[in-house]
Amino acid sequence: MTNNKSLVVDMDSHVMEPPDLWQNYLEPQYRDRAIRIERDEDGLETIMIDNDILLKGRLAALGGAEHDAVQTFTDPELSYMDGCPKASYDTGARVQLLDDWGVDMGLVFPTIGILWDKEDDPELAMAYARAYNNWQWDFARPALDRILPVAHIPLYDVDLAYTELKRCLNLGFKGMFMAPEPVCGKRPSHPDFDPIWQLLTDANLPICIHLIVRFNRVVNLSNTQWWDITKERPDTVFSFGLGGTMQLIPTVAALVCDGLFERHPKLKVAIVESGAGYVRYLMDRLDEKYDRFAETSCLSRPPSEYIRENFWFVMDPSEASIDAQCDLVGEDRFLWGSDYPHVDSHMSAVAEVYDAIAPMSEARQRLVLGENARRLFNL
Repeated sequence: MTNNKSLVVDMDSHVMEPPDLWQNYLEPQYRDRAIRIERDEDGLETIMIDNDILLKGRLAALGGAEHDAVQTFTDPELSYMDGCPKASYDTGARVQLLDDWGVDMGLVFPTIGILWDKEDDPELAMAYARAYNNWQWDFARPALDRILPVAHIPLYDVDLAYTELKRCLNLGFKGMFMAPEPVCGKRPSHPDFDPIWQLLTDANLPICIHLIVRFNRVVNLSNTQWWDITKERPDTVFSFGLGGTMQLIPTVAALVCDGLFERHPKLKVAIVESGAGYVRYLMDRLDEKYDRFAETSCLSRPPSEYIRENFWFVMDPSEASIDAQCDLVGEDRFLWGSDYPHVDSHMSAVAEVYDAIAPMSEARQRLVLGENARRLFNL
């Protein structure tokens, strides 16, 4: 642990799943359909899901924080494991990284897990998720005072999702990862999913909504296919700059305007890897329209009040406007994340965060660095 008096928590870090994770952890009846990495006849590494190609070539770009970003993103000779620093899959190395950074705790999200979906086979999807959750628990369990696991829970079948989420929360997981997209034609605010949100409310733990990557379709809530590394020259500045933001802004608006928090007023939601400088704008925009159309809305209060009470937002390391956002929204609503070890993150992320929050008061710095996370996760 660090010597700082206040807590320091990285709210957005990732694991790089071992290539044989699902072959080792998947139940035997599903093992012949395991997610895996193999080479095709041209020698290109390929991620396979249910024996179909999910992604081919340049898999090092799924990680790569310790290497040159452009080379990692474009060099076809680099392998998946070339992009996987030891701290992305080894518990002891992750703890050492946290020590080196002066960070007390880190929340961990999947990497391959933000790429795949299996809406057409809910039982297989949940088997994939159980395998990941079991591996993640083994990864985090030796250092639960440092590594905060978040359950991967596909929502294609609510009963299956409820059972797996309850199992994970009983183990000690600190919340649930959710993709910012409709599920089987329904937004996550649909009442069908209420048992899941009630379970999290009862546990006083958050939904953690993190950007996703889909290669076979657009992400419906944003109508943008934000990252395609299969292109000859991917639009990386646009994709990495706005992809997550353009998924998460409509997600926040939809959850609020659909009335989710009318039914679940204590539900916590953390918005991850989309930046945080847009929050006050979104509040103002929705309130302005609510003022004119309130009679058509299911909301009993202006949208900004739900955003202010139910959401937490994770800033990128170099965002310069968060002090102002704290003034405009509330200093208890903002946290930070490194996005380690992804190709667009930086090994200097923690130093960048300290530079970005330097104009803040010391009390506000402590909130953003970790005290807000303490409240969010009951640490």
